[in-house]
Amino acid sequence: MLGRREVGALEILRAHLERIDAVEPRIRAFTEVLREQAQAEAQASDARRARGEALGPLDGVPVTVKECFDVAGRATTLGIPSWAGRIAERDAAMVTALRRAGAVLLGRTNLSQTMLYVEARNPVFGQTANPWSLAHSPGGSSGGEGAAVAAGMSPLGVGTDIGGSIRTPAHFCGVAGLKPSLDRLPMRGYRTVLAGQEAVRGMGGPLARTVGDLTLLFRALDPHALSALDPRVPPLAWEEPDRVRVDGLRVGFYGDDGVLAPSRAVSRAVDRAVEVLRARGCTVKPFEPPDVRGVLSAYLGALSADGGAGIVAALAGGEVDPVLEPLRRMASVPGAARRVAARAARAFGQPNLALMLDAMGDKSVSELWALTDRLRTQRSALVDAMERSGVDVLVCPPFATPALPHGASKNFTLASSYSILFNAAQLPAGVVPVTRVRPGEVARTAGRDALGRQAAKIDAASSGLPVGVQVVGRAWRDHEVLAVMQAIESDVSRDEGYPATPVEP
Repeated sequence: MLGRREVGALEILRAHLERIDAVEPRIRAFTEVLREQAQAEAQASDARRARGEALGPLDGVPVTVKECFDVAGRATTLGIPSWAGRIAERDAAMVTALRRAGAVLLGRTNLSQTMLYVEARNPVFGQTANPWSLAHSPGGSSGGEGAAVAAGMSPLGVGTDIGGSIRTPAHFCGVAGLKPSLDRLPMRGYRTVLAGQEAVRGMGGPLARTVGDLTLLFRALDPHALSALDPRVPPLAWEEPDRVRVDGLRVGFYGDDGVLAPSRAVSRAVDRAVEVLRARGCTVKPFEPPDVRGVLSAYLGALSADGGAGIVAALAGGEVDPVLEPLRRMASVPGAARRVAARAARAFGQPNLALMLDAMGDKSVSELWALTDRLRTQRSALVDAMERSGVDVLVCPPFATPALPHGASKNFTLASSYSILFNAAQLPAGVVPVTRVRPGEVARTAGRDALGRQAAKIDAASSGLPVGVQVVGRAWRDHEVLAVMQAIESDVSRDEGYPATPVEP
């Protein structure tokens, strides 16, 4: 519309600000709306257009970013009260890249405190609601972005993902999201309580209402300029998804990763996506990911290797979200006590609790190096398994259940196993909406395991909520992931009413 001169940047901005005024009081997706600054940027875009100047590829388009990205002159807090005085001296590299592309920075969005659980709630900015159900979470930790995009308050947002933090909100909120290949986008000026933890690194990526808009972001950003902003970004040319022959791709799929069985609606979504790809001419075959529980153990061990010292220091003296308390306590329990507790958990039929107790806690340097080596070996094992099976792309659940009721992420970390696997493996992975939970899909056989019983309660309250599928590709073949997501969106998502704007003023 901007390119055809049907509207101006200021008109588009005002429309989004009106939408924010109408629904934000109930959703609370934003940590701050940058009204005056955004108006000045939109006016500057319109002036460039009026003068016939060269325009950036996103010139005049409003965008939002997760609060963990620095914006000059503003605090980056991660929802931690003691970080309220941490004022950024300069924009994060991602923000700089967006501004250089002409984007109008509309605001920053909410996240989970410390970014370590799948909700968007913290003592500084409060709780974000899911636009499909105000009683449910939009996911996390990039839940503010998922909610803002789903509710029509932002057309394009940038979140981060170290354990599903882009993909889970996309799944919960019925939007599209991509965690790209590691180092595809710049991460200078991104803040985390796990600073220096390099065994598993977070990655930035977009959320939008359509797969085409995800592609737009990558098309708009010059890889050479990104590399200059952050030397970790290789100056590799972007490959267009439209040039991928989807019917030539080999697709592996699975429903259950052996940790927590997916909800009925999630399983149906995977089956439906597979049907579509088979009809498109893809070679489709079952796939079994190797050693998922071992990957989870190494992942949790690496992220907690400081014994929770980073989290404890950050949270000291301030209010702590209740979801964090079990994680904080578990990471700081002495090793001998954790091992005893893990044996007891196994004896009482709680294998998932035992896995977490065994994995978490303080590590020596040599133990951390060994964990890092395990993670790299496990990554190679997954890539080798894909090669042996002859598959280019995987289709699987993004999370074990649909959106969680507020507070239900407590003690539910392992439900993210479907996403965590591909953070550990450093592979590109995206989520596209496929369907919604039907009334007959809310029952689950719980069993003895506490995780299963908790999932049963979550499923029981899930009728009508969005459901997505996850698409995973080989490293640096993000364009293939997006091409498959586009095919699913074209053949399934639109028939199911996506893209949708669920909340009404």
